[in-house]
Amino acid sequence: KKKTVSFSTMPNDRKINSTAACISFMLEGCELKKVRSNSRMYSRFFVLDADMRSVRWEPSKKDSEKAKIEIKSVKEVRVGKKTPVLRSNGLSDQFPDECAFSIIYGDNYESLDLVASSADVVSAWVMGLRYLVSYGKHTPEAPGTGHPSLRTSWISSVFDLADLEKSGRIPVSRAVQLIKALNPGMKTSTIELKFKELQKASERPGVEVACDLFVEAYCELCTRPEIFFLLVQFSSNKEYLGLKDLLMFLEVEQGMEGVTEEKCLEIVSKYEPSKEGREKGYLAIDGFTRYLLSADCSIFDPQHRKVCQDMAQPLSHYYISSAHSACLLEDNFWGRSDISGYISALGLGCRSIELVLWDGPEGEPVVYTSPSAASCVPFRAVVGLIDQHAFAASAYPLILCLVVRCSAPQQRLAAQCLRKTLGEKLYLEPPNPTASYLPSPEQLKGRILIKGKKLPPGCEDSEGEVSDEEEGWELARRLGQEDQEVTEGGGLRRVRLSRELSELVSLCQAVPFQDFESSRRGQRYWEMCSFSEVEAGRFANECPAELVSYNKRFLSRVYPSPMRIDASNMNPQDFWKCGCQMVAMNYQTPGLMMDLNAGWFRQNGACGYVLRPAIMREEVSYFSANAKDSLPGVPAQLLHLKVISGQNLPKPKGSGAKGEVVEPYVCAEIHGIPADCAEHRTKTALQSGDNPVFDESLEFQINLPELAVLRFVVLDDDYIGDEFIAQYTIPFECLQPGYRHVPLQSLAGEPLPHATLFVHVAITDRRGGGKGHRRGLAGRRGRRVREYTSTKATGIKAIDEVFRTATQPLREATDLRENVQNALVSFKELCGLTPAANMKQCILTVATWLLHSDSAPSVTLNLAEQYPPMEAQGPIPDLLRKVLTAYETMIQTSRTLIESADAVYGKLIQAQQAGMDFHKELHRIEAKEGLRGRKLQKALESFAWNITVLKGQADLLKHAKAEALDNLWQIHNAGQSCGIGRNGSASPEPSRLRAPLEPIPE
Repeated sequence: KKKTVSFSTMPNDRKINSTAACISFMLEGCELKKVRSNSRMYSRFFVLDADMRSVRWEPSKKDSEKAKIEIKSVKEVRVGKKTPVLRSNGLSDQFPDECAFSIIYGDNYESLDLVASSADVVSAWVMGLRYLVSYGKHTPEAPGTGHPSLRTSWISSVFDLADLEKSGRIPVSRAVQLIKALNPGMKTSTIELKFKELQKASERPGVEVACDLFVEAYCELCTRPEIFFLLVQFSSNKEYLGLKDLLMFLEVEQGMEGVTEEKCLEIVSKYEPSKEGREKGYLAIDGFTRYLLSADCSIFDPQHRKVCQDMAQPLSHYYISSAHSACLLEDNFWGRSDISGYISALGLGCRSIELVLWDGPEGEPVVYTSPSAASCVPFRAVVGLIDQHAFAASAYPLILCLVVRCSAPQQRLAAQCLRKTLGEKLYLEPPNPTASYLPSPEQLKGRILIKGKKLPPGCEDSEGEVSDEEEGWELARRLGQEDQEVTEGGGLRRVRLSRELSELVSLCQAVPFQDFESSRRGQRYWEMCSFSEVEAGRFANECPAELVSYNKRFLSRVYPSPMRIDASNMNPQDFWKCGCQMVAMNYQTPGLMMDLNAGWFRQNGACGYVLRPAIMREEVSYFSANAKDSLPGVPAQLLHLKVISGQNLPKPKGSGAKGEVVEPYVCAEIHGIPADCAEHRTKTALQSGDNPVFDESLEFQINLPELAVLRFVVLDDDYIGDEFIAQYTIPFECLQPGYRHVPLQSLAGEPLPHATLFVHVAITDRRGGGKGHRRGLAGRRGRRVREYTSTKATGIKAIDEVFRTATQPLREATDLRENVQNALVSFKELCGLTPAANMKQCILTVATWLLHSDSAPSVTLNLAEQYPPMEAQGPIPDLLRKVLTAYETMIQTSRTLIESADAVYGKLIQAQQAGMDFHKELHRIEAKEGLRGRKLQKALESFAWNITVLKGQADLLKHAKAEALDNLWQIHNAGQSCGIGRNGSASPEPSRLRAPLEPIPE
């Protein structure tokens, strides 16, 4: 089991916040476990020599001069299980990844594999060693004295500005306010305590502090070790990032494209607090921390902050943010009706609002969900409010779901009010009978649609009877308020409907649901059904494929069970996975379900519309909402999530009795199709204060990324019951890779000032990394059997013959992709990197080994060639030879993929199009073949499966080719920037590399 650590577990409660502190810790030495190639571990005491030129260990059977590693011989320091010895199956589960590190040293690239008691001990050794490796040839007399002057001079200048009397001292109260202003989330009590500690230690008590004490307090309070560790990893110049370092960090770790030194200078100018740093283009620890905390470095992809999806698809192809009982402020039984509920829902981008109309006491209709509501809202006031706020948060169509419980005369007043108040915004055009699908949100921009009943076409009277199966009747009956006009005897209820109200309904005509077959044959695209939560849940479990297929053409609305008198919410994911567009939520009730809804609809500029996954929109596609594994043609992905630390976590509400102690842990949850639903938690950070360190890695497999949502929940570990601290919910598609801060929110979804989680996000394709492909010793003994996706027999000879032609291209496509993926994993592992690393990181790592050696073998990348070979001159060590071999395999498999992809892609698309030619004639062919019942259903499923597989595999191949081309461009780019490339142009462009590799027209 993984062990959670915090930096307070360092010996003597030492906080590692500078290179000097790391080296000081190494000079004192500590116990580490040395791992041998036979997987045995031995405890040894490791220490840095006083001259800082060697690391020694004892006891050892070797001569004391041999039981050491010289700093100048170190090629690389790796964090985690990044060598074959540490990856071996005998050890992989004995200690967490963050407690292991390896020192690669010597001309033969040997590895010294070590395991520490905690992640913070690893951080101290790795930071110190990396610093010494960089400056080994110019060992600093006093570690850390160089750069800190940049930071110290800035902090001193801040102190001087606050020293109004120019006496060299300022009041403690002013010093506290100054540090609080520089770090707004920090508690005043924490800062005051630190000053008292330092004053006592320096024997300088009093109500004033000098500059040196202020600088010391600031550095101790405001240096986050995990960010300092990150800075040291990328810094080539002591303790700050130059423009080239920052560019490398943004490209390699943050996954940003097209970064220039000018862009890096902008970041430095914006976030570096020191004037000297801004002038010289340096980003020191404070500026780097500010940048990582800023909106520019948010975990939420900024592209999704505005409308970024295709809004020209039919209305039925979108999820629509929907409210139930928006006028209620509390529960459905005793809750007060209030107009502010509508303002709140519309402000959050809600695009479907329910209005339950009842007879009002003064001859005008009123709105509330049942006669038991403590107060009512005049319908006229509600419509006025909707007119005012309908398009404040979103320009896309608003759907008003009218549930009519009032008499015909009051219905006429309601219709007049809607026409007069909403005017041109009301969509009244009759449906186009020649069309097959609803108009798009783009076509309906700025319009308000009325969803409700219509009088039958033959009815000429001013009012008539219509069936009513809408929500609300069960509750009304239970409250003894059932309408007397309801017919007796088990049939559908009948209600009176006025012509004026009927004429307002156009594209959203409410009709009763009979069964899927009747809908397929007779339902028109502008007709829609409402399902109770129970009924929709039954369909989702018993016939999910039919429900998905139904929702491709028709809108459906799911409303909460009337038994939810506390206004609790259903899980919207249960119905989204079946394509239900409108899942009505009680916006007034916070909690998990509302978090999922709010997080989900944030992804398309919070406009209230989210495009459904392609596999749920295409006319012919195979999709099972209850799939327990990967889907045909949808690339499964792995989410690698490292929860590093928390900042300024508030105490749980009502936890005053616990005092100041909060012992948090983090739960990461994936919500989506059943195959994706999972939850992992970190260990509890004990006695960690407001800023706990978790340092734990979690991994999730995501089979349908377009429908997955990631939710972070921070809880206080308590033996009575874990208490809620904070949460944040984000769609998987909106995640940005790299080091990110998660802006935490309260239970009600409101931002918590300065409360964040610091995480690292990496996303890889499932084939190419993760648990199934760890290349330990056992992995090498027995190769994984390759799985091929194949077509299924429909039982119709002519159709099966067409799909059979795709058997070989499907195998070829899988082989091309898998060969490249396996080669990439081998190359990355030999470079000591994870599967989430990119090609640029790999080339830079190899270059770093070569640059950190006086007797480096000559290895170059010949960039004159389209597929650049890595060439070595003279003898090379065994590890480097393995790296070169793996690189060559990766280049050759990539070349085969790039050169063969177009032909295989063409064959797959050809087979898919030939299959689609049968689609329109499918029912006629089935009748001719005599297929009925289960056999017919099986044939239709197999046909949809085959079409989905062929299109999906063709798309995967196309994507794999694009990735292979991108890897080649990264090799050219990295080869130029790190100095091992030759014969290349000064600035390789992707277009230059890709020009001769465009797909051949079929």
